[in-house]
Amino acid sequence: MQWKSRPRIRLTIVAIAGAILAGGAVLLVAAPAPGTAVTDPELLAEEAAPRGAGREFKTDFTRHTVPYSDVLSGGPPKDGIPSIDNPQFVSVADADGWLGELEPVVLVEAGGTAKAYPLQVLTWHEIVNDEVGGVPISVTFCPLCNTAIGFQREFDGQVLDFGTTGRLRYSNLIMYDRQTETWWQQATGAGIAGKYAGSQLGFYPANIVSWQDFRERYPDADVLSRDTGYSRSYGRNPYAGYDNINNRPFLYRGPRTPEELPPMARVLTVDLPEEAVAYPYETLETARVINDTVAQTPITLFWQPGTASALDSGSIAAGRDVGTGASFSRSLNGEVLDFEWLDGAIRDRQTASTWSLLGEATAGPLEGSKLEAVVSINHFWFSWAAFRPETRIYVSDGAMN
Repeated sequence: MQWKSRPRIRLTIVAIAGAILAGGAVLLVAAPAPGTAVTDPELLAEEAAPRGAGREFKTDFTRHTVPYSDVLSGGPPKDGIPSIDNPQFVSVADADGWLGELEPVVLVEAGGTAKAYPLQVLTWHEIVNDEVGGVPISVTFCPLCNTAIGFQREFDGQVLDFGTTGRLRYSNLIMYDRQTETWWQQATGAGIAGKYAGSQLGFYPANIVSWQDFRERYPDADVLSRDTGYSRSYGRNPYAGYDNINNRPFLYRGPRTPEELPPMARVLTVDLPEEAVAYPYETLETARVINDTVAQTPITLFWQPGTASALDSGSIAAGRDVGTGASFSRSLNGEVLDFEWLDGAIRDRQTASTWSLLGEATAGPLEGSKLEAVVSINHFWFSWAAFRPETRIYVSDGAMN
């Protein structure tokens, strides 16, 4: 398969199981590339819409870029997993009463404002339509693929609101927008059926970090409230034990997963024009710091322990420590920096300044400097490989698999 050049964007999220329906200083972020509305996409031949979709949606199913045989029902119907469209927020002090120290939250920063979206809430809703620092953003999470992704809601001259279709492709959530009812693949941000089939949403950096790291860095920030208007067992994980490395993906029907990694291996992914790379968590944990070049762009990845899995224990707060990672541009003030893990800290070799997981210089000649965030997304290997089969797997010497 030949890699096609894509707009300067990154990657994706969301999925669902019937259990949920039954479950009674500022981070420097470069201006992300906007979504791209494609006026003359390559469409597949017309075929019957996915079962039941014609009754639930006004989507123009004659326009599609993927075979409908790839689409499965996740159990719940359209909006059976309800998105949060009028999110309420509480203070860090208030949230501290119900969030565990290592509990994972999604960090989004825009317009000088940072917000935390706890996975204990996102697991049950998968989509939050919000505005952060004046920027319309949707924060999404697909439990079946372990993908937390931020999307720009401004698209083709309008602001989109997203909901869940109740359908999956390769175990990954298929979203829809309420303005045109186009279907969007969460893992890639690609329009796959309807008016905007063949178009592409813009991504926005959304990193999974521990509650204690967020609280320490942003003590005055807002935290998504559990006051959602719905009765759900927030804090409980309906997918207990799902991320066991020996498990098989749930509701997966797709390409055979390449055997370089187990299907349920965690990877941090970077998707730049003409090159996609997967960084196995096992490699990140060993190295702690990685310097790489992706699509001729020098980047660095930082990893640290201290973030719980949302898909391990029956209680999200009690999940095992899987750590977390983040990626940044290595270019700062016209110079390309090289980073390393030395004497228990992240340091750049040029000035020996120390750096935090969030890309901020905390001591040394560059203290106060901030690296530009590069969108990176957590995936299980099966999910990433299904959507990006051309990917390079990073190994310790930087070679390609």
